[in-house]
Amino acid sequence: MHRRKLLAGLAATATAPFLGSGSAQADEALLGELLVARLRDAMLGLGAATPVPSSEALSTDFTHALADFDACRYASLAVRLPRLIRAGHAPSTGSHDTEQSALLAKSYLLATRMLVKMDEQQLGWMAVDRARQLAEAAGDVLAVAESARQVAVLARRAGWHDQALSIALSAADNPDLRGIGRAGTAVRGLLVQSASYTLARRGDRDGMRELTDEAAALAKELGGATMLRDHGGGFSPLTVQLHKISAENHAGDPQAALDAARAISLKALPSVERRSRTLCDIAVTYDRLGRRSDCVRTLLAAERCAPQETHARPATKSLISSLLASGPTSTELRCLAERSGVLL
Repeated sequence: MHRRKLLAGLAATATAPFLGSGSAQADEALLGELLVARLRDAMLGLGAATPVPSSEALSTDFTHALADFDACRYASLAVRLPRLIRAGHAPSTGSHDTEQSALLAKSYLLATRMLVKMDEQQLGWMAVDRARQLAEAAGDVLAVAESARQVAVLARRAGWHDQALSIALSAADNPDLRGIGRAGTAVRGLLVQSASYTLARRGDRDGMRELTDEAAALAKELGGATMLRDHGGGFSPLTVQLHKISAENHAGDPQAALDAARAISLKALPSVERRSRTLCDIAVTYDRLGRRSDCVRTLLAAERCAPQETHARPATKSLISSLLASGPTSTELRCLAERSGVLL
């Protein structure tokens, strides 16, 4: 009896961070914690069992989860994505097994991207390892390659730059990708971009630019079309240009990053999430150039574009906190900090 009461109390606590906490903006500041907690519990098999819907229903739910991610609707994603993971692990029989494994692999890849965004490295490693195993079992070449890209991202964030570079470039050279046409070319481009960004983080500006040019050539080979929109916003000449902003920043040339940003039309970006992320990258650029007011103005634009993303993402909170500590503050900055749950 004591064990049942304890489990019931823990289940109630898991929902507490977001329910009835006050204003909508206060809730949004906790969305990241809520999403991470629900993903963690789903991955650990905690919570109520989920019946397995039909393949069509699961596929539709995943499409909606992708749309939630692209639109930065994280309150909705906090419901859909853990539900997909629970349903994907429910017992199944027959040909549905392979389909279920492939969809679960994609769900774990989406979870990995969200966990990386929320700076949850441990859970990210767990999610991407499951994605890789499921993708290999399902024979999904694209998902296997995307798993490798996310492993490279996590390795880079751990400071393992040589390993991250090797993982991304080895995956890009996999002959299986050359056998699946334009989609394979696009994944190769994303992997080369990942390797380029790793070189930027290592301070190798020339190497970063060389690999960025290689990614741009692959994008040009695809005729300018945007491919693989469900892989972090896709791959195209525009996304290569987006990559240059953060890559040039981390390679130590914020003026080159700003020049790259000026060549982009925000309206042309494929999703709200990409527009918000780009605005935050531009804000970082302004901060590094010492243009404080432009940095705050750009953060406010990011908030108008995607409030849940801006209020929940740790990298944005860190920038806001740094601005508060490094110089005079404005009413706009203090209010943004309050809405984002950053202590003044």
